[in-house]
Amino acid sequence: MPASRHETDVVIVGAGPVGLFAVFELGMLGLRARLVDSLAGVGGQCQALYPEKPIYDIPGYPKIMAGELVQRLEQQAAPFQPGYHLDQRVETLAPQDDGRWRVGTSAGAEIDCGAVMVAAGVGAFGPNRPPLEGLLDYEGQGPGVGVHYMVGRREDFRDKRLVIAGGGDSALDWTLSLAELARKIYVVHRRDKFRAAPESVQRMRELAADRDGPVELVVPYQLHALAGSGGQLEGVDVATLDGDVRRLEADALLPFFGLSMNLGPIAEWGLNLDRSTVVVDPATCESSTPGIYAVGDIASYPGKLKLILSGFSETALAAHAIYKRLHPDQPLHWEYSTSKGVPGFAE
Repeated sequence: MPASRHETDVVIVGAGPVGLFAVFELGMLGLRARLVDSLAGVGGQCQALYPEKPIYDIPGYPKIMAGELVQRLEQQAAPFQPGYHLDQRVETLAPQDDGRWRVGTSAGAEIDCGAVMVAAGVGAFGPNRPPLEGLLDYEGQGPGVGVHYMVGRREDFRDKRLVIAGGGDSALDWTLSLAELARKIYVVHRRDKFRAAPESVQRMRELAADRDGPVELVVPYQLHALAGSGGQLEGVDVATLDGDVRRLEADALLPFFGLSMNLGPIAEWGLNLDRSTVVVDPATCESSTPGIYAVGDIASYPGKLKLILSGFSETALAAHAIYKRLHPDQPLHWEYSTSKGVPGFAE
């Protein structure tokens, strides 16, 4: 089969926490999965928006950082060897004569599958890009350099000169985190008030007050232009509302202006929708179209609670329903994980 064509049991649309846990639930039933996500990394909102934020309602963890939760879910899915199609989204969904589905992605991949599980949260994510000339030339230039909208590995930014733009939680979370590694961090914001958690704002100001420290607060300024050649970023020009321009020497720009969200092609699949969510049977999480399931925040049914733990439970319901769909003549002899064990883990 060509590299751009794949075959699996289930395509999971969305590689956030619920999508990652779905790999585990499917895997425990012997079902293979491939995940498609519009972001360049796994983790969805938890990783893209607030990786350094604590979550308090995960069973067994009185407190766990969002980024750590994503890492643990990725490890939990790993024994089942899921396929990842990142930085792309599902563009086409076509039923096949044998009852299966053909999924096409924006990167040209084609995936033949028996069922589709939509775990896309509130839809596809994409970065809100600042309106800077030549911006695309500096994207994807390599670890720690150029323009990045997410931080996949903190270590990539060690000893780098960084411009972090934005005034929300993501901007300040990454300022505080990368201050331990970076040579210099310029925090650029259009005003001297921030929308982040007060504790984060206080810690950032304390770092900026240290003249020998790596953090410098650049306010009130906005991004104005990029400086460099051959796709290699050398500096970022920032400007005040009065037109005063200052150049910040930098290896990388990290603009955190939020993510745009929409259902994208999902809205055109003919599913029964309710306010941009997919209406499902709460017993199976199957949508109005047989073979397509929805779990997590995008799923809707009476009494629905938009909690991560609800999404985790829904993946188990959907996985069992999918098994019955794909293997109607094979009874499912269900065993608890404590009895069955997990591939790759000691009994």
